[in-house]
Amino acid sequence: MKRYREKTLLLPLLLAAAVGWIAAAWTWTRPADPALAPQRDDPVVTVFLLDNGFHTDLAVPRAALMQTSGPLADAAATLAAGDWILIGWGDAKFYVDQSPISDRLPDGFRAFFRPGNPAVVMLDPEQADPRERFAEDGRASLRLSRTGFEQMMRRVERSLALSDGRARIAAARRGDDARFFASSETFSIAYLCNHWSARVLNAGGLAVRPLRSVTSSEVMATVRRGELDTNAPQD
Repeated sequence: MKRYREKTLLLPLLLAAAVGWIAAAWTWTRPADPALAPQRDDPVVTVFLLDNGFHTDLAVPRAALMQTSGPLADAAATLAAGDWILIGWGDAKFYVDQSPISDRLPDGFRAFFRPGNPAVVMLDPEQADPRERFAEDGRASLRLSRTGFEQMMRRVERSLALSDGRARIAAARRGDDARFFASSETFSIAYLCNHWSARVLNAGGLAVRPLRSVTSSEVMATVRRGELDTNAPQD
């Protein structure tokens, strides 16, 4: 009887501990680096996060990217004309394919649940300002310090699988200027495109909630919180 009582008491404790752990992980925040925040009168770089409802890409000024130098800038230099570069990350097959989503459900299941799927970094030149092409509810802007922008681009660069110090094109689409470069990271349900976007934003100086960043709406909220912070008066 005593052992039975101990077991009945232990079960609620274990459940409470599990719920507490999940709640802590769900709300855990990877902090921002205050040293990367733009200061008063310092030059800033404005970038945009774009959301199509489930996936996020960054839009960065090409001129600012080219000033960073390195393999990422070298890869961008090979692209067609465009004042902006859209940057994204995803599964090497599902992300590139633009056939109807209904035809790609089995491949989406594979991308989610098979571990270690090859991934790619997309670089897509765009001539139009993101404020003209993308609706307000599908974009969020962020003003970064020059150092913050450089750190963000370095994080993107670390996602590239380099060969002899250069990015390697893994895929291209007919009639499309986007180029997809092989990534050193792998795609799965444990590490999705929005997780990647959140890590890139964190490298640029934003606080992010890693577990909650599974959704594009959470990553957008990250940028909108950061936008408010960077627009606040600096001491």
